[in-house]
Amino acid sequence: MASQTSFQSQIYRSLPEIERADAIVERISKAIGLGLLKVGERLPPEATLSDMFGVGGATLREALAELREQGVVETRRGRSGGTFVVNQPPAQTDTIRDWFLSTSISEIRDIGDEHSAISATTVRLACERAEAHDVDRLQELARALVLAATPEARAPADSRFHIELAVAAQSPRLANAEIRLQEETVQQLWTPLTVAFDPELATAEHLELVRAIAQDQPEKAQKLILEHIKRNIFHLIDTKLTLSYAASSQGGQ
Repeated sequence: MASQTSFQSQIYRSLPEIERADAIVERISKAIGLGLLKVGERLPPEATLSDMFGVGGATLREALAELREQGVVETRRGRSGGTFVVNQPPAQTDTIRDWFLSTSISEIRDIGDEHSAISATTVRLACERAEAHDVDRLQELARALVLAATPEARAPADSRFHIELAVAAQSPRLANAEIRLQEETVQQLWTPLTVAFDPELATAEHLELVRAIAQDQPEKAQKLILEHIKRNIFHLIDTKLTLSYAASSQGGQ
């Protein structure tokens, strides 16, 4: 079998024994939500997927059936057939609201601290290691955010940009850390439970960061990414405070 990309190794890695069809559904759904799998992309063949996940064919078919029922993938027959991603998973608004209500401000700040540490190193290495095609790719992904028409499309566009920064840094560990951090917060950032996040401002910040990397300006790039993450965290905290106030007001009635 051909060697896997870094993204494939994260998406299709073998499952622990306790995780079965539901875990496959969750992992593929998260990969689509992060932009690691794009609408229109074909999944590996079922036999290959079974081998990658370390599950039997029946378990895999159960997972794919659930994804089809959700409208996330579609299976086509024939020579050019296979299972294709056809939609973004719907935002789990209630789950995201519960996250805000159950996560403390200090925990949100702590996520920001970790993301700042990871991203500061990422952009410094990207300045050293990124090649011309990496810069072109980052510019393309930055513009994809402002072109996305819905919050469901903006979340994967945003996360894919940040993950590709780590790819440009040529560090699999940083890329894996970035994927985990995006899983934690990107849906919360873009799902408009209160004030909608501004895609034009985020895109402008992304493009300015790409210019700093292209010009090999690590100090400027680090300053830009830290300011960008700080604004993201402020938005999460503001959303939490607004939702918490609304919940307490309703509880007092």
